[in-house]
Amino acid sequence: MGCSSSLPANSTGGLGNINNENSATDSKNLKVKLVLLGDSGVGKSCIVLRFVRGQFDPTSKVTIGASFLSQTLALEDSTTVKFEIWDTAGQERYAALAPLYYRGAGAAIVVYDITSAESFNKAQYWVKELQRHGSQDMIMALVGNKADLHEKRTVSSQEAQEHADMNNMFFVETSAKTADNINQLFEEIAKRLPRPTPLS
Repeated sequence: MGCSSSLPANSTGGLGNINNENSATDSKNLKVKLVLLGDSGVGKSCIVLRFVRGQFDPTSKVTIGASFLSQTLALEDSTTVKFEIWDTAGQERYAALAPLYYRGAGAAIVVYDITSAESFNKAQYWVKELQRHGSQDMIMALVGNKADLHEKRTVSSQEAQEHADMNNMFFVETSAKTADNINQLFEEIAKRLPRPTPLS
């Protein structure tokens, strides 16, 4: 299941300006293409919906193809970052489409469900794909979602942290349901974005 049922109809479907490069009007106003990857049902859409709208929809439907949303985040140093977020479908039949979405992306969030070892294995697959085909300076986050279900955990945070460290990613556990660490995830990505050199 995803959280895409609450998204407006015009935010899904067509690829539109899918390969837009990351840009900045100046060092205080950044724009970045961000892609979410992971197995079906891990909560990618729920993470996006919680970040963009502050909502959680437990009755949501599976994402078909991909959904697009944007959100602007203001940092403490008065930098603003506009995230152009592509939330990809996790089902196997859509895997071949994923490169369309992560090509040209400046950041990627690879999501797994802490109660599903299978979804963690799939996350590792996506990390390898990004390393092979993504941009060299892409900021990558490994996210263990559904932290509110910690009593059903099958993937230890230590194992995930080690995998993130080995692959030069940062790691965080989130809960789209309780909003735990959702904003912090996007803030951390924003802080790690390269800043353009001011023109003299």
